[in-house]
Amino acid sequence: MTAAAKHYRWSDVPTEQLNPLLARQFVSGTQGTIAHIHLKKGCIVPLHVHTNEQYSAVITGSMRFTFEPDGTNHQITLFPGEFVVIPGHLPHRAEALEDTLNLDVFVPVREDWESGADAYLR
Repeated sequence: MTAAAKHYRWSDVPTEQLNPLLARQFVSGTQGTIAHIHLKKGCIVPLHVHTNEQYSAVITGSMRFTFEPDGTNHQITLFPGEFVVIPGHLPHRAEALEDTLNLDVFVPVREDWESGADAYLR
């Protein structure tokens, strides 16, 4: 039997305030997680790593991502209409250069978000 499609509106998805500069909304299906990430200017998402592949797109504002594979440092600044694909297990951090709305997609599901085991964001 085929599962039914589920319809959502971002305005109906609860917003979770993780710290004074960072809030998120997210929905998970069986294979992945989609999220609106709301960052105030100066918000820093600290260096972290996860198993999930991440697709990160800037809707409004701008963000600087820093990637640290093998102890090196590589930066990418994203503006509206741009996105980056981050492989699983790649250490990275992010900084909001202005108030920013980001759309993130993760595969597989962000189990740490579902369980609340994401202390690095709080």
